[in-house]
Amino acid sequence: MKPLLLLALLAVTPWLSAQVNQVQKVASDVYFHEGDIKGHGHCNNGWIVFDDYVVVIDGNFPSGAQEILPKIRAMTDRPIRFAFDTHHHGDHAYGNQVWVEAGAVPVAHEGVLEEMKKYETGRFGSKPGRWEDAAKGRADVAASKLKPPTVLFRKEMFFDDGQRRVELLHFGVAHTHGDGFAWLPKERILFTGDACVNGPFNFMGDGDSGQWVKTLEAARALKPKVVCPGHGPMGGPEVLDDPIAYFVELRRQVKTWAAKTGPFDVKAATEAIRAHLMQREKIARYVGDSLQGQVTKVYIEMSGKTSAP
Repeated sequence: MKPLLLLALLAVTPWLSAQVNQVQKVASDVYFHEGDIKGHGHCNNGWIVFDDYVVVIDGNFPSGAQEILPKIRAMTDRPIRFAFDTHHHGDHAYGNQVWVEAGAVPVAHEGVLEEMKKYETGRFGSKPGRWEDAAKGRADVAASKLKPPTVLFRKEMFFDDGQRRVELLHFGVAHTHGDGFAWLPKERILFTGDACVNGPFNFMGDGDSGQWVKTLEAARALKPKVVCPGHGPMGGPEVLDDPIAYFVELRRQVKTWAAKTGPFDVKAATEAIRAHLMQREKIARYVGDSLQGQVTKVYIEMSGKTSAP
């Protein structure tokens, strides 16, 4: 973004100046907190203060939940009743125990529980999973317990006190098979979890890039004015527009390389695609160290093979 344009936007939309570990007021009783992903692996959080209770967006890691819990307590004495997990990954759900102990009930799309059973833990009778692996390397996880969501929805779930309404919505597969969005229709604010990030944070291992585009297009149809992503700073509609453009172009480039004569060379394709994507100003910020994994995932999706050559 050009400096003069950024300064102009900051003058009229101060939430664009969000900084890591600082509370940003998005609207009356609506807050956004950009997590420290580089230092602690924390996701972003949001919270909405209703007449009688508070709804928190994302459980975070335990240390991330402990980071924002006192910040919520400092601004309201209303009880924290619900913690909405936007998906099953550890940086968005492993902190549920902190919220349960604070009086909240974990809420999520039904796919989150299914994905937890599939990937995250052996507590359901399967082999140990990512939770057990994380506990070996993270003291905050080792000192906690995994608390899966116990209130589940299939398509939508609403919180409405007559003054404020928050809609929990599922549009389909994206970053995972259980992605949920929190939509505030009156304020036109959208919390996306990792279905939409603002920076080089896209992990594609548990999703589907083609369906991801369709899911983000469905979210874009809401016409939000403010988009609060799962990682990176919040912004306007471009925070939805740009990742859609990124996935479309990434898929186009992989398809082009896959059509070339001879075996698909993942490393050569990745470097060529990286150079191409970095030339596109609006989507270059999504290019990161995980690009080779993204190229491999898209190739597998498009070819129907189980791995890349």
